[in-house]
Amino acid sequence: MATRGMSTANIMRSQIKQVDAQLALIDEQLSCTRLRAPFDGFVVDGDLSQRIGASVERGEELFKIAPLDAYRVVLEVDERDLAQIAPGQSGALRLSTRPDTSIPYEVARITPIAEQSDGRNFFRVEASLETVPDWVAPSMEGAARTVVEERLVVKVWTRRFVDWLRMTWWRMQP
Repeated sequence: MATRGMSTANIMRSQIKQVDAQLALIDEQLSCTRLRAPFDGFVVDGDLSQRIGASVERGEELFKIAPLDAYRVVLEVDERDLAQIAPGQSGALRLSTRPDTSIPYEVARITPIAEQSDGRNFFRVEASLETVPDWVAPSMEGAARTVVEERLVVKVWTRRFVDWLRMTWWRMQP
């Protein structure tokens, strides 16, 4: 009978250790459910209220956060114009909220993957603002012009037509 009591006690100790391990695992998993950004900022995109109760995949983007102390300008450059853009070029940005004010920028990086929206292909070009007015806020949109080398006005006006003509001619070749 003493042997039976001893084996029952060992089983109970093992079960207690197993439950403790399960609790430690659950505590670790709960600590991973907290969402913390690596910096202070504004949530500029993402709404979890529509996804309450839904599962989340590892690496899935839930929010886009803009930092408070720096701005990243993302330019959508049409694929036909990408060959004219290079890191280091300067330009001017006019935001919709203040179209009369130009903000200088410098092209920092060109992403190598094309994106598609509204039936057109474009590349995301990142630029950094040289000066940041105090009225600028995350998620603002506007228009940008990047300085490229000088060309004849006729070349500028006819470039897209000539490119279209070349592509059409190439497609017609056997």
